[in-house]
Amino acid sequence: MTTGDSPVLDEGRIAHLELIQTIVARMGNNSFLIKGWSLTISGALLAFAVGNDDASVAVVSFVPIVAFWFLDGYFLYQERLFRRLYDRVRRPETAVEPFAMDVAPGREPAGVAKAAVSPTLSLFYGGLVMAQAFALLFVG
Repeated sequence: MTTGDSPVLDEGRIAHLELIQTIVARMGNNSFLIKGWSLTISGALLAFAVGNDDASVAVVSFVPIVAFWFLDGYFLYQERLFRRLYDRVRRPETAVEPFAMDVAPGREPAGVAKAAVSPTLSLFYGGLVMAQAFALLFVG
């Protein structure tokens, strides 16, 4: 059924799209929280390392940055998968089971790694890594 040139979506499909939008928003919020935790923990470790002139703390502080970077990459990849699902569901000609949350058709090889090296994550976490490296040079 269409009105003019645009197709009309049934109520079930619209509810499905709203559910997917909620998940995408949750993934974005998770990513935001991960960045906050990463900044807080790396800043605290950086301050402790410089304040105590302890190079071992500066070295260890790379571990949470890398862990949060990977975790943030995972959430970004999941968000991309759900955005692809949204794109499939919004097309009336595409057969998607009602309220299905199967993101498998959108998967790609090295998806998490590809998301982790995206420009936004690389700039944020790369900056944290550079700050920690500078502190290591300053302390060491």
